[in-house]
Amino acid sequence: MNANVLNTDLSGKVAVVTGAGGVLCSYFAKVLARAGAKVALLDLNYEAAHQFAKEIEEEGGVAKAYACNVLDKDVCMEVAEQVKNDLGPCDILLNGAGGNSPRATTDKEYFELGDIEGDTKSFFDLDKSGVEFVFNLNFIGSLIPTQAFAAQMVGREGCNILNVSSMNAYTPLTKIPAYSGAKAAVTNFTQWLAVHFSKVGIRVNAIAPGFFSTKQNAALLFNPDGTPTPRTGKILAATPMGRFGDSEKELSGAVLFLLNNDAASFITGVTIPIDGGFSAYSGV
Repeated sequence: MNANVLNTDLSGKVAVVTGAGGVLCSYFAKVLARAGAKVALLDLNYEAAHQFAKEIEEEGGVAKAYACNVLDKDVCMEVAEQVKNDLGPCDILLNGAGGNSPRATTDKEYFELGDIEGDTKSFFDLDKSGVEFVFNLNFIGSLIPTQAFAAQMVGREGCNILNVSSMNAYTPLTKIPAYSGAKAAVTNFTQWLAVHFSKVGIRVNAIAPGFFSTKQNAALLFNPDGTPTPRTGKILAATPMGRFGDSEKELSGAVLFLLNNDAASFITGVTIPIDGGFSAYSGV
């Protein structure tokens, strides 16, 4: 057995990544391709997924993009059949589609007297359709692709489902109740699926990323002079390691480890926090 997860060999495997037109999941797609997998990149934004598929091919990998709405079961079933015809039956499903919405976010961390009468968007002003959108995108958007692709896995040894939860699942961040609740549901769903599929050769696990600094969110986290914004200061103060994570170095190890059928063969139903200790810290 080779327990070196950086040598995880996914040659001959077909990996499906939802949300692959985004920053994080496009990176996951590249990690899986570099490990030898043939990768299907699914996203509502076909052009974004197609661009990342081209980048994988330019690196020598095998990849194909598909337009897919993870909230539409008929579409997901159709795409699953296309992937099977193009690349082969799915061995790995990475449920990465997700996100938040301003319609499901409060303006302030704490409710104060007068907020109802004022122009502040408080808990009482949260938009029902916005909350439904966020919950559906994160939870239902993991459930439906699993229905579509796990059907190709059952009864075949060595198949894996990897969900993307969040450290919000452990302790909800202020202002974002729908997103935090939805990610808690993803963590719970991971445990449920792990038990449900335990007899048919499928392991189900999840990762829970903490705060990572990328080019896309750098302007929100740091001032033009490089000093941290007030929110960054709060984040780092609550992160025992005192820094942001590096998505290109510190997420891939957990992904490859959990998908390694030698090193992680007896691991199912777990969600691994990758957050510098954020979820473990009480603040005192």
